[in-house]
Amino acid sequence: MYSVDEYAFRKQMEYLASTYSGKVLDFSVGSFKELANSLMVTFDDGYKDNLHVAAPILEEFEIPYTVFVSTQYIKDNNNNFLSKSELRQLSNMPGANIGSHGVTHASLAQCNDKNLKAELTDSKHYIEDVIGKEVMAIAYPSGSVDQRVVDAAKLSGYQLGGTSYNNRNNISSNKLFLARTCIFGIDSITTFKQKVRGDWDWLKYIQKPPKITF
Repeated sequence: MYSVDEYAFRKQMEYLASTYSGKVLDFSVGSFKELANSLMVTFDDGYKDNLHVAAPILEEFEIPYTVFVSTQYIKDNNNNFLSKSELRQLSNMPGANIGSHGVTHASLAQCNDKNLKAELTDSKHYIEDVIGKEVMAIAYPSGSVDQRVVDAAKLSGYQLGGTSYNNRNNISSNKLFLARTCIFGIDSITTFKQKVRGDWDWLKYIQKPPKITF
């Protein structure tokens, strides 16, 4: 369900490049100064196809993107996920940005304080050591986030945090509790366009996100 085939992905990125030219921004702190009527492209987990399939298409259309990786998959040499050398290669691709997705893809809101800190800091430091760049963003695995997780992420040095809640972000949004819209493998190009326009943001009323303070 969470995997989009190459043909569909190309059509989606072609639409973004033609319709939102210059409005597809990097998932970075500076981009939020230009947030109006813009969007960002992100991937979770760190699958190999992010490098071998998605990255060449994104480079072709000059679309920046962020890949959030769970570092234990790299350490375990899991064949479905990026290796250390592939992660380094991806980080050097035009428009690519690497963020953390925790160590073990644990549900962070369910972790005790010790494990939560390890998931946040160990993954950040590992990625920074591999790619030689500072990691400023995290996507919370399985969308598991609450006030304690947001506070811990801030203490761990993150400046941006991506959730799994549908909504629009604006300049006043909590940067460690940013909404994202999931794109599914079953989504038609019509559904994709609707989601990009925000037509599916009504899901925020069903999801009931936790109240997060700054």
